[in-house]
Amino acid sequence: MHPLAERVLNGERRAIARAISYVEDDHPDKTELMRDLFPHTGRAQIVGITGAPGAGKSSLVDVLIRYLRQQKLTVGVVAVDPSSPFTGGALLGDRVRMQSHALDPDVFIRSMGSRGSLGGLSRATQDSVRILDASGKNVIIVETVGVGQSELDIMHMADTVALVVTPAGGDAVQAFKAGVMEIAEVFVVNKADLPGVEKVITELEQMLDLVKHDAEWRPPVVKTISVQNSGMEELWKAVSRHHDYLKQRGLLEKRRRDHIRREVAEIVGYHMQQWVRERMQNIALDPGLDPYTTAQQLLQQIINIRKHEEERR
Repeated sequence: MHPLAERVLNGERRAIARAISYVEDDHPDKTELMRDLFPHTGRAQIVGITGAPGAGKSSLVDVLIRYLRQQKLTVGVVAVDPSSPFTGGALLGDRVRMQSHALDPDVFIRSMGSRGSLGGLSRATQDSVRILDASGKNVIIVETVGVGQSELDIMHMADTVALVVTPAGGDAVQAFKAGVMEIAEVFVVNKADLPGVEKVITELEQMLDLVKHDAEWRPPVVKTISVQNSGMEELWKAVSRHHDYLKQRGLLEKRRRDHIRREVAEIVGYHMQQWVRERMQNIALDPGLDPYTTAQQLLQQIINIRKHEEERR
């Protein structure tokens, strides 16, 4: 077993941080490390927190961590921020609001950039969740940047997705238009002390009547006021009910198998892209040809190169 994997399994904070850096930096030992950790995963409850910027997700996660610690649960957090187009790093860095937990040995928080990945969530995000799972964390929270495809991608990673909306800004209507209603298993109306909270709850319930009228699981709508540490018990009860619902119907294992199947396809696709890019550097392009014809010619050349490499082995 990789020495770093052993230390992660023992829950060493420095080892967890270094392992996550391995997957972020695509370290040569990454594959061996993740292979050794995988048999020790699958025990944590993974919760996705998403929603529009300004909905108070980070503040919500901060007080949720506090509630979970009161329940004697260990917590890991992966906060995915927009990436700098120049450095590739997270623009917001480590969440300032969560730093009150920095000295708690049973809480591990890591911010990482989306790094411009096609899906919005970086390839390293899933690996980081798996590292935290293997380290023994009971609950892992993945907070997404809340813009674009990342809101939808979280459904391929989490056991339960909680969508955070606010009374202002027509968030409920926008969620319906963006299709996020389809992937949210719990709705959180944060900043519930602001005017218009009952209106947004009514809008959500009406939309759920349309979208989830015949669904076995109807997402509950929970009110929270993160700055007042209010509603955390109700929120966690809603998340736990959904988790129990999945387990009782055998859907949790199916969901996780589907996640792994999708992940395998992404890994294969990534390596194929890398393989193609490396070989395209040695292939001359005809600027007079349209991209489709050029792509077909390149594909044929790549196939021929691949056959030649196999014959030489």
